[in-house]
Amino acid sequence: MRLRNKTALVTGAGNGIGREIAMRFAAEGARIYSLDLDAAGNAGTAKRVRDAGGFSEAIEGDVSSAADVERAFAAAGPVDILVNNAAAWGGDGWLHQVSEESWDRVVAVTLKGVFLASREALKTMMPRREGVIVNISSVNALAGIHLAAYSAAKGGINSLTRVMALQYGPYGIRVNAICPGTIMTESSRRYYDEHREAEAELLALYPAGRFGEPADVAHCAVYLASEEARFFNGSILTLDGAMSAVQRIPSLQPREDL
Repeated sequence: MRLRNKTALVTGAGNGIGREIAMRFAAEGARIYSLDLDAAGNAGTAKRVRDAGGFSEAIEGDVSSAADVERAFAAAGPVDILVNNAAAWGGDGWLHQVSEESWDRVVAVTLKGVFLASREALKTMMPRREGVIVNISSVNALAGIHLAAYSAAKGGINSLTRVMALQYGPYGIRVNAICPGTIMTESSRRYYDEHREAEAELLALYPAGRFGEPADVAHCAVYLASEEARFFNGSILTLDGAMSAVQRIPSLQPREDL
């Protein structure tokens, strides 16, 4: 029960990594507030937490909306732990094929959402001189892996993590980021079921021959949120099974112009 009596707000908790983090945090004793635009998925996460004996309240909202984020924090009250997990990648890919609308949406959810949620969390963390923010970044922030807007946004998260750690460390607040590799969530499985060649090409970059699971990220997030990680601040943790150590990066799409 490493997070006993802590209040945590998790964004993007309606499925996948966010859901697993919410459930793992609750198992460690935290009260969970989840913010997600997917009302049904978010409610499903809250129900799973409650069915397991924990506390969870689902809040429907868009992390790229300041009003929605403010409403979520008003419902949660002072938050001890913030996990910025929400992200978007729809319409992303090769830069010259990405529309302005898709770029704006990916960056708004993935990067601006971190700014908005962190700003609200800091309002109550700073007076108490304590708090933890865990940003879920991506190995895309460390290597050029296809998705242009998503990779740019995740790179921004890494830089913002370091800045926040420096700015708010004197207030007793720790800010760290996790960079997962390919995590096999429900949505990832559906995608790769339809794109077997892309799956095989990407899987070849993992020395152990497997992708990660949401639980791998959740366990890391629990550690960073706990007192066991009290000297971790401004760290960017790579959680990718050595994938980023590989020199060859897949194209993920045929290049017909060559």
